[in-house]
Order: sequence, then C-alpha cells, then structure tokens
Amino acid sequence: MSFLSFSEQKKSRNFIKKGFLIEVIEKKKSLNYIDKLIQKSIKKILKNKQKINLNLLHKHVEISKLNNFRLRLINMINSDKYFKKHYFNLAKNSLFELVGNELMMQKNINLSIQFPNDNSSLLPIHSDVWSGDSPYEINLWVPLVNCYKTKSMYILDPKYNSNFIKNKNKFKNSVQIYNFLKKNLKWLTIKKGQTLIFNQCLPHGNVVNLEKHTRVSMNCRFKGIFSPYGDKKIGEFFVPITTRAMTEIANNFKSPF
Repeated sequence: MSFLSFSEQKKSRNFIKKGFLIEVIEKKKSLNYIDKLIQKSIKKILKNKQKINLNLLHKHVEISKLNNFRLRLINMINSDKYFKKHYFNLAKNSLFELVGNELMMQKNINLSIQFPNDNSSLLPIHSDVWSGDSPYEINLWVPLVNCYKTKSMYILDPKYNSNFIKNKNKFKNSVQIYNFLKKNLKWLTIKKGQTLIFNQCLPHGNVVNLEKHTRVSMNCRFKGIFSPYGDKKIGEFFVPITTRAMTEIANNFKSPF
C-alpha cells in the first residue's frame, strides 16, 4: 500500500528504473544567484573584471593551477551564507518526493572543473557506497554549462547492477570494472538550467573531456535525518536543513520520571 500521489509514485518508479532523473530547475532565481556568486568569485580569484564564459574557462586558467583555482572557488562559494539554501531550492520538491521532508545536506558543496583533453580531473568508475557513503544518500548534480558526451558523466543502467555485483571479485582495478560495464553505461545529456538527481549506489564516473569546451558542475549529497549513516556523520559531513517541529520537541524532551 502506498499513500503517495500518482505523480509521486510515477517519479519514484522512474528514478528506481533509470537510476537518475533530469528535470528543469525548480527556482530560476536560485540559479541566477549561484551564477552571480560563481562569477563574482572567479573575478576575485583571477583579478579580472570581465564576465567569464565558463565554457572557455580553460583559456583563463593554466592546467597546472587548476586544482588550486578549484579549491579556492569551492571555499569562496561555500562561505556565502545563502549559497547552500539556493542550491537546495534548485530541486527542493523532487528531493522531498524521493528522499523525505526531513533532510540532511552535505556541509560543503563540491565543484568539478574538467578542461578539454585534461586527464588530471578524472573520476574513474566508482560507487560512493564503496568508500563509506550510506546507500540512503542521493546526489544532486547541477551543471553550470551544457554537458554532453565526454563533457558529461555516465551511470550504470540499474538492471545490470546485480550481474556486476555477482562478478565484482573478478576485478582488480577501475579499468577492468569500466571495461566490463562499458556497454551498459548511460551517458547523460544535461543542459544548463536542468538538474540531475542520481542514485550514487550505482557505478558512475567520467572520462577525459574530448569536447571543445570546459565542463563546470556542482554536486551535493542529501539524505533523510533518521536514515542509516555510513562513515560520514552528522556534524562532520552532514547538517540538518529541514528539521520538523515534532523532531525538535523530541530532541529536547526530558522525562519527568
């Protein structure tokens, strides 16, 4: 029995079947805020007064300085007190529908930059739960440029995951895993102005960006407050963002007996 609405059930079935959902952002003002924050931060780092076309970011930053640039940018945007709320607002309703309405959010939102033909920013095939994340977490991935082909990411079709798990002991490294799963990987096309919510239990990753433009994207994990945790705990990695009244009451309850 399910008391979810028809649209909620449909979205849930879609997500379980595909392992991901691509949707139009829910709040355009929040994306505009993030865009302006990113541009302001980049201008400060590069000491450049002109607006930077993120597709051409590789023309403004040397590869040898990319990681330092990325870390500085991550620190600057995460220090903005409204950034995380605007990020959450990009897919708030979908997160409520897929995860629940009492949520934990990753303390710091990640930002990935992948220059054309650069092999220094690769994320080999992996599943987040292999390295200590809880299977109850979901990932909200937001592109700041159009992402397609090798400029995007891939994810395993869920129907092939059980077969992979049966054979997992055969593989010695990520290259062997990728080659085994390659024909069953789904390459995602995501436009600026869309969000990707995906099941991070499924193997996913990227390859060298063979397109002409730079990929810039953000990602952040969310989970239910009361769902089981992996190695990443409350306060250390997650913070509560939508705690409800009864939970606050219960947390402060002291028995008179």
